[in-house]
Amino acid sequence: MKRRYLLTPGPSQVPSFVREALGREMMHHRTEEFREILKVSGEGLKEIFCTKNPVLTLASSGTGAMEAAVTNLVNKGEKIIVLRGGKFSERWAEIAKAWGIETINMDVVWGTSPDPVELDKLLTANKGVKAVYTTLCETSTATVFDIKSLAQVTKKHNVMIAVDAISGLGQDLLLTDEWGVDVVVSGSQKGLMLPPGLAFISLSEKAQAAAMTANQPTFYFSLKKALKNYEKNDTAFTPAVSLIVGLKDAVNAIKEDGVAARFVRFAKMAYAVREAGKAIGLTVYSKRPSDSVTAFHVPEGMKAKEIVKKMRKEYGLSIAAGQGEELEEKIIRIAHMGWVNEQDLIMCFSLLEKVLKDMGYKIKIGASVARFQEVIYG
Repeated sequence: MKRRYLLTPGPSQVPSFVREALGREMMHHRTEEFREILKVSGEGLKEIFCTKNPVLTLASSGTGAMEAAVTNLVNKGEKIIVLRGGKFSERWAEIAKAWGIETINMDVVWGTSPDPVELDKLLTANKGVKAVYTTLCETSTATVFDIKSLAQVTKKHNVMIAVDAISGLGQDLLLTDEWGVDVVVSGSQKGLMLPPGLAFISLSEKAQAAAMTANQPTFYFSLKKALKNYEKNDTAFTPAVSLIVGLKDAVNAIKEDGVAARFVRFAKMAYAVREAGKAIGLTVYSKRPSDSVTAFHVPEGMKAKEIVKKMRKEYGLSIAAGQGEELEEKIIRIAHMGWVNEQDLIMCFSLLEKVLKDMGYKIKIGASVARFQEVIYG
């Protein structure tokens, strides 16, 4: 039976100690024992989110937290701005449309970050905007947005800013309180090293106040209910008990490494990945590359899905092709997030070289691995 190696940008690898935690005997969630686990996990999440404000845990995918960030903060008749630069940043606008919220879309070229100057102009021209919705790591293009500069603009206009950090949390630098970010949403299956099934949302005092006065109809994703229960180390509805037990161990492991140290480590790993690809003639797609995932243009005449399929079928190693008609056959994406380490990436490039060579690409075997090691260990 072939082993499976996961270097896709979600779901990401789940370490053995988390898998062991997930398999522990079930406990009742309305007990002091479970409330203590929820409390410890919540305090650890604050460190990872770089905030002193509440970080709520929901039983859903990250998209559930995104929907909650829209429906609980924006009243009927109010306007939002969505910064769109890829498939996933477009989701904010799709959610708003489903709820009948007026949306102004600021589109940027895929692979680039939104320009804070343009956002400033848009906010000046459109009075009464309630919030700006944007993305930390646009996973489809492996691009990190300049959240710090964007948040400076929203602060100037006294407008909330909400950030989708589902892929970027824990790798791409995000200093929530220091930068003045009001809302950050994330999910369990990437940097937090868990299976899919949990979503998280941090709320500034301003965002909490907005949640208390929002008039959109909500029930399961009511942040009012979630905040009320958060104060008691509890949840409004039945939580994903086993996932939260695993979350505690995952959060503790990240804290042990050190959140700041992990930012440095992933930045170095990401740079090494980009350099490794360049060493075999691959071109980085993004103009502002993420520290969570790297996208490369595929060699001329090749198709991304064929490369991905061959790596998975023959070697059990999963990377990802592009997404959307624009990129699905034009780029491959390699994740370096969560539990992914240097050894995983050395193996990835070794196999990628073999697959590309077998597909007719002229390559010097070992060049990418040598360059990666030079950066990491040099």
